[in-house]
Amino acid sequence: MGLGTGWRSFVKNSPYWVRRTLFFLEDNWVKIAIAFFVIGMAGVSVWALSQMESFYRLQQLSFMPLWFLIIIISSIISALIYVSLMFGLMSRQKKKKIIGELINVHFKDVIGIDEAKEEAREMVQLLKDHRRVQQIGGKAIRGLLMQGPPGCGKTYLAKAIATEAKVPFISMAASDFVEIFVGVGSSRVRRIFRDARRLAQIHGAAIIFIDEVDAIGRNRTFGWGGSIETNSTLNSLLVEMDGIQDTDANVVVIGATNAPESSLDVALLRPGRFDRKIYVDRPNLEGRKEVFEYYLSKVKAEPDIDVGRLARWSVYKSPADIENIVKEGALIATRNGRDVIAYKDLSEAMDRIELGVKHRKSMTEGERKLIAYHEGGHLVTTYLIHPTDDVFKASIIARRDSLGMVQPRAREELHTHSRERLLADIKVSLAGYVAEKVVFGVTSDGVASDFRHAFSIARAMVGRLGMGGRYIGDWMSAAGQDGVAWAVMISEDTKRELDQETNKILTDCAAEVEKLLKTERKILDRFAQELLKKEELEYDEIEAIFAEFGQSRKQLADPKAAD
Repeated sequence: MGLGTGWRSFVKNSPYWVRRTLFFLEDNWVKIAIAFFVIGMAGVSVWALSQMESFYRLQQLSFMPLWFLIIIISSIISALIYVSLMFGLMSRQKKKKIIGELINVHFKDVIGIDEAKEEAREMVQLLKDHRRVQQIGGKAIRGLLMQGPPGCGKTYLAKAIATEAKVPFISMAASDFVEIFVGVGSSRVRRIFRDARRLAQIHGAAIIFIDEVDAIGRNRTFGWGGSIETNSTLNSLLVEMDGIQDTDANVVVIGATNAPESSLDVALLRPGRFDRKIYVDRPNLEGRKEVFEYYLSKVKAEPDIDVGRLARWSVYKSPADIENIVKEGALIATRNGRDVIAYKDLSEAMDRIELGVKHRKSMTEGERKLIAYHEGGHLVTTYLIHPTDDVFKASIIARRDSLGMVQPRAREELHTHSRERLLADIKVSLAGYVAEKVVFGVTSDGVASDFRHAFSIARAMVGRLGMGGRYIGDWMSAAGQDGVAWAVMISEDTKRELDQETNKILTDCAAEVEKLLKTERKILDRFAQELLKKEELEYDEIEAIFAEFGQSRKQLADPKAAD
């Protein structure tokens, strides 16, 4: 009820009790209206009853207690349903209870992760022989934690364990236990373990698979800032796995996570809970070949596709990444009007997944020439001096925010970076800038991202890895990761010398690259011309041009022979 100017004046000049009454009416007019409505309806009902004959009036009055009872019962049922839906007291947990024999995923179907599979075989044997283990005084395994990057087959391996052991398999996501209401997660944990014990007593054992277990298994926080519900859910899981439960049921919990082990609560990792740990890593060269062969067998592909080369070009790829490459290759082949997948489709699929869709922008001939020499500098430097990488593809077609690209590939899995490799990364990053400077005498703003990459490597070498000239140790971590701490906690003299060492690495690398490109100017010119002509160069085309100049790599002369 808005008050106009005249109304506000009237209220202001009214006595206190009038103002009090008016403001009360303004604040509570909805309640008052409802009360009048209810009273009015009751009055109408009483009046209507008074107008009836005595027989009908008594009949209506005799039914009124029953109506009130029905209304009360309906209200209670509605309230219970509402509470049940909100708090999860009646809604059953969405879990998949599957008999192991029906999953039909055997160890022979798990490919590319042989080491993890061998550890899982031992787990199956312990599931089958748990009675014998207990007879000699041992204790049945309570839990198995599978860690590793996403897409490497942790869920698939858990299904294979259930199939080979022929036991029930209950699959859950850890997020299903997490609720906003206190106590809901704990009740769900107790319920799923109760169901698993019942299945274990029938079938001899049962498996509970909890995906992304870090959602409930994170380190507990204590105090007012902690999550009461998360702590309560984790506590219930700890008790159910190896607490005060007195049962002989052989229930094994398999947890899968991408998070580091340090992020999980220490109580969850102690013996008696997650007794075993399996690291499911990305497949090696042989594993990637098997995965490519497996997924290519499920589609129509040319029989002469070089799977060995695909495996080498997909270093650090997970089985899920490889499956995505094959699926994307099928889409590309379909768009190009072919009925079978060719090697070129798979190569383009890798390119598209990592770099994005091609965008042919309208550019002047001067811009195209500048980009061709820039990418040619990256290409020549990578091929001739990088100790671990090869050039997979070179292009001057725009993708995302880049006007061109040279796509390197590691020849094999490497898990450490030597000083030689880091210096080569810096040289490759600076090669585009140096090529522009050598050919045109000026440079463009396209070198900005290359400079950022080169500078970050050089600064890490000096301030973190002890690869500079004078300072040894992790100065950046000791002083703090952010720039403020770096500037405040290190003396000006030390910071100046660290900057000088960083700049020396960059200038020395740039000088070596400049000497290389001037020496190999003919090769640089040839690649720039080829890029201007074809816009994209594949690995075989790059190899052929280098072979013309006698620069072919002997170790990669015949990729098929290395298979």
